[in-house]
Amino acid sequence: MDEAFKSIKLIKSESVWENMAKMCVKSRRLDVASVCLGNMGHARGAKALREASKYQELDARVAVLAIQLGLLDDAERLLKSCKRYDLLNELYQANGQWDKAIAVAESNDRIHLRSCHYNYAKHLEEKGDLNSAISYFERSDTQKFEVPRMLFDEPQDLEKYILKSKDRSLRKWWAQYLESTGEMETSLQFYESAQDFLSLVRVYCYCGNLDKAAEICNDTGDRAACYQLARTYENQDQPKESIHFYTRAQAYGNAIRLCREHEMDDQLMNLALLGKTEDMLEAAKYYEKKPGCQDKAVMLYHKSGSFSKALDLAFETKQFGALQVISESLTSNTDPEVLKRCAQFFLDNGQFDRAVDLLAIGKKYIDALKLCNDQNVMLTEELVEKLTPEKSDDKDSESDRMRILEAIATVCMNQRQYHLATKKYTQAGNRIKGMKALLKSGDTEKITFYAGVSRQKEIYVMAANYLQSLDWTKNPKVMKDIISFYTKGRALDSLASFYESCAQAEIDEYQNYEKALGALGEAAKSISNAKMSNTTLQEERLAALKHKITLIKKFVNAKRSYEDSPEEAIKLCQILLEEPDIDSSVRLGNLYGFIIEHFHRKGNFNMAYNLLQELRSKTSVNIGHYISMATLESIHQHLNIPLGRGPAVDNKSVDQFQEDDEGDIVGEAIEEEVDDFD
Repeated sequence: MDEAFKSIKLIKSESVWENMAKMCVKSRRLDVASVCLGNMGHARGAKALREASKYQELDARVAVLAIQLGLLDDAERLLKSCKRYDLLNELYQANGQWDKAIAVAESNDRIHLRSCHYNYAKHLEEKGDLNSAISYFERSDTQKFEVPRMLFDEPQDLEKYILKSKDRSLRKWWAQYLESTGEMETSLQFYESAQDFLSLVRVYCYCGNLDKAAEICNDTGDRAACYQLARTYENQDQPKESIHFYTRAQAYGNAIRLCREHEMDDQLMNLALLGKTEDMLEAAKYYEKKPGCQDKAVMLYHKSGSFSKALDLAFETKQFGALQVISESLTSNTDPEVLKRCAQFFLDNGQFDRAVDLLAIGKKYIDALKLCNDQNVMLTEELVEKLTPEKSDDKDSESDRMRILEAIATVCMNQRQYHLATKKYTQAGNRIKGMKALLKSGDTEKITFYAGVSRQKEIYVMAANYLQSLDWTKNPKVMKDIISFYTKGRALDSLASFYESCAQAEIDEYQNYEKALGALGEAAKSISNAKMSNTTLQEERLAALKHKITLIKKFVNAKRSYEDSPEEAIKLCQILLEEPDIDSSVRLGNLYGFIIEHFHRKGNFNMAYNLLQELRSKTSVNIGHYISMATLESIHQHLNIPLGRGPAVDNKSVDQFQEDDEGDIVGEAIEEEVDDFD
């Protein structure tokens, strides 16, 4: 190819250069082709080849050269091989091969499908095939403009097409055309079919048929149509009808203007409330100047957000009811001076709760709390939250906040709102006072929870002291909480006292000395581990506990050894009776009862009776609590002594007491806590 190019370089014949250019199509030498086109004087081809340089595909650029040289088959083959269906589509269109162009567009070049249909429609129009052209204009979605343009000189055909078509925009355009030619009746029909209510009303108003126009507006509610009719009524000086249709068109400004001009005050207020802020202000100014209508002006100023103006007018005209309504919508963003004036008004009229609310909104917290305290305004949770300042990073502001929180809590305490007081004391960081407030409420569940989450020694002890005031002997959970709180609060001396109380309960109520012994052991352990300031008192308490434990152990051992050596057991009990103040450790009734039961079993009824009399002389308690009724009856029966002497005898025996289910509660709770805290 290069040798051929060199050999014909000096030849001037166009046919030779043309043949050389066609060889470039097969060899794809576009650089040589551009020289050939230049020597041929083929300016259009040279330009097309230069513009084709933007194509990335080589075959597409060679196809452009082939087209310029008339090699259409080669161009078609090249475009298909590089899949440039858009250029292939253009080639078919330019070559008049419309079927192929549409087929390529539908299968491989859908982005140009509409433009292909449009171009084909234009081609059919030029050929005079209007029906086919209409079909392809519709496929290209350009029929709304192209079909009326094409058929404009054939009005009958155009009207038939529009009647056949259901396109509203076409019918509206045709109606406008008919209106311009003076065919009003026909244009109305087309406006109606196009549902162009504005144009319908406009034409009816032009024709003077206002009743029909009003009927259309009332039926459809079309805002533009209603506005058109309202303007017509206004021009004809019919304000009532005009206001009605301005209202339906939501043109409240125009309706308000007419009401003011014609003094229709009954409708003006309702329209102003429906309108924009500017409409409300205009109506408010109108009412303000009119005597006897200031209440409406206040309401409209309030609705439009002009609180200051509304309050000024309400104060000026002494509309107290309106003031109450306005005050309910005041917020922290309201002018502080406005809040102050409203609060003072409610103070002067004895409505202290509303005054407090406004002072809270205005962040006059101390004044509000003082008023609550002086006038006994009850604090609700909502009001308390209003009185609570927001948190701040500034130290001084945060200090003031803590002071206000404590003041709120104090007022709550005075009003016996203990839960609210606890909440505010806690927010102020004073959990001790919060716990004291909660203790006054008597809410055991919340007291227990608060102590658990506070994790402070003092609070643990306060909670435990409170729980001791309850009937803890019948509630194992309360007992566990008492022991747990005293342990966590490091109040071991108080824990020891509680264990002593548990032991005494076991002795007095259930006569269970074994469990009492366990409780006293825990009490001694707590006393020995306690860090009391008075060590002498601590040692004395520990010594007394150990002595008590020793005496109880002797009694328990005596009962245990009775089966094996009853005489030794009874002797040990008699020795215990000689101990000074033995009743504080082991009840006389239990000691005597044990000995009396022994002599009863042995048949020594005289000895048993003497001991019974001795017990009666030493104590005034119910003897039946310690000695079974069967034993008492047997002793008296054998000695022929009536059973009524001495203190009254209860029918409940010792055995019955021991069978009581509640007898295990205290001991079980103690055993569980011993396991937990040992």
